[in-house]
Amino acid sequence: MTLTPIYQDEHLVAIDKPPGLLVHRTQLAAHEDQAALQLLRDQLGQPVWPAHRLDRGTSGVLLFALSAEVASLLGAMFEQGRMEKRYLALVRGWPTLDQGLIDHPLARDPELPSAGQTLLAAQTRWQVLERIEWPVTTDTRFATTRVALLEAEPLQGRRHQIRRHLKHIAHPILGDATHGKGPLNRAVAAWLGVNRLWLHAQRLALRHPVSGAALMLEAPPSAALQQGAAWPPAPASGCESAATPLAHPAAGWPR
Repeated sequence: MTLTPIYQDEHLVAIDKPPGLLVHRTQLAAHEDQAALQLLRDQLGQPVWPAHRLDRGTSGVLLFALSAEVASLLGAMFEQGRMEKRYLALVRGWPTLDQGLIDHPLARDPELPSAGQTLLAAQTRWQVLERIEWPVTTDTRFATTRVALLEAEPLQGRRHQIRRHLKHIAHPILGDATHGKGPLNRAVAAWLGVNRLWLHAQRLALRHPVSGAALMLEAPPSAALQQGAAWPPAPASGCESAATPLAHPAAGWPR
């Protein structure tokens, strides 16, 4: 696999991470022999340091430092929230409002029961970009499934923050095996012909840790390695399409 750089200088490199690729190898996925860190290191022929995390299923902007010193500077910036992150997410249902702020503390480790864990402040801004109706159903009472395309901005970087927050407001991300609905995920994957978490890191804005220049790192979904899927996605070949947009789509997104 060859990774797609979207920015590179003597201190930094950012890639457009495909869905399903680990950031680095872990014992939790010991059977996986590919990870972005090792692939990029071999591709560039030099060590790299990840500046932040993306969940394995999430695609989009992933930033690396090219030295330990710059990695330390970036780590402090992310810890202090001195950057802006924007994601796109396809979620179940239509939010009643067009935008909002989820202010809901989260336990530090989402893999463990929340009881007894320290709760950390967490806020996520969101807005609806498009409302869609698909001819997919897992409930005989309904002939269609309502889906919304959201832009989400996490104000912190808690583990699974966007995924957990959208579940909290009853709009889980499609394809989320941990926080979503299994029957609907399977039905949507079969209809689209793509099985993935529909969460994409579209933009990362920050000051360059060495020069101080403003950086806007972007990975538009139409250019990302999306396993052949558009955003919003279209049904697999042979499936009847009856998707109906009911609001303004994201600019530049393929239909």
